Amino acid sequence: MNKARLPQGKSRRGERGSILAMSAVGMLSALLAVGLGVDISRFYLAKAELQNAADAAALAGASALNSTPFGITDAVARATQQMNKYDFNNTAVSLPSANVLFAANLNDPYMDAATAQGSAASIKFVRVTTSQSAIGVSFAKMVLGNSKNLSASATAGLSVPLNNFCNFIPVSVIDYDVPMVPGQTYTIRAGTTNSPSPGNYQILAVAGPGGVDVGFGIGSGVDACAEAGATYNLDTKPGLTAGKVRTGINSRFDDYGGSQLDPVSQPPDTNIKENITYDQYLSGRANKGPSSIYQAPSNLGVPGRRVVLIPIVKLAQYNQGRNTVTFDRFGAFFLQTKAGNGNGGDILAEYIADAIAVGKGGYDPGGGAGNPLLRTPVLYK
Repeated sequence: MNKARLPQGKSRRGERGSILAMSAVGMLSALLAVGLGVDISRFYLAKAELQNAADAAALAGASALNSTPFGITDAVARATQQMNKYDFNNTAVSLPSANVLFAANLNDPYMDAATAQGSAASIKFVRVTTSQSAIGVSFAKMVLGNSKNLSASATAGLSVPLNNFCNFIPVSVIDYDVPMVPGQTYTIRAGTTNSPSPGNYQILAVAGPGGVDVGFGIGSGVDACAEAGATYNLDTKPGLTAGKVRTGINSRFDDYGGSQLDPVSQPPDTNIKENITYDQYLSGRANKGPSSIYQAPSNLGVPGRRVVLIPIVKLAQYNQGRNTVTFDRFGAFFLQTKAGNGNGGDILAEYIADAIAVGKGGYDPGGGAGNPLLRTPVLYK
């Protein structure tokens, strides 16, 4: 019996330590798997952060498109500025201008800014690609190397034509059944001798019934939406309301004298030069000069604050005193000057007939036809 057991004992002694070796290999494999999982999770997190930056930059660029070469220049500047607000791995995410590309259609070949300026009227989309960012590998260097480069891309553009409009200002332009002319000025608040009806001076009570509401509504845009042509029970606001109209308009020119408005909630435009045309305004803003068409605000400005969305109302809609009107359509207008002191006369704005992103809004499939000149920035992919 003893002789029979001897070979078995020798066999067991030969296997001593194999479990320890297998356990060590298994633990090492498990640690590598965990480390690989941690590194891959970091890559996903980094990719998400880069994608957020690219999405924001693309939307910022698309918001500048306005059918003009200046809009292309502005789109690059806005995309770059937005990207600079992000940092990754404790360093800024860089965005060379060559990484901002443009196209007329979503699936067309994309072109650089210089090329896009030659066909600015048809450009509707912006694609932004972040520079490669190196992500250090902590645990799985044997498999992934010391670092991995990541980048993100996003495409934004102008929406389909809007038929539901928000963030307009509570004044109106009178439609006299004469085609409106781009570059021509139109009255947005009538003076005492040119009112469309007794007591009405083209001011709307959409922001609220009081004068203070009018001031904030003009300074910020109203927190309301409306469809052109739809029955919209909106009262007019009788009276000139001169002081509040003035403070609302002038805040966009960096003038806050005697008002409750402030440059944080109602920031000025980045070009507050008065008595210039819309084209001059764009050129001066893009080049920050010359002084004949450009003046910087003293407070931090926001591009496009002098471009406003205004409802257009048929003359026959106005009756004496407070009455209800229906919006015929909406238009984009450029504020050429501040409002003067006193009751003053007509306050004018230049009509813009370029496809432009202004205000806010959307498209209601059950609503009327969209306005091809008015869009909003949309993230496509």
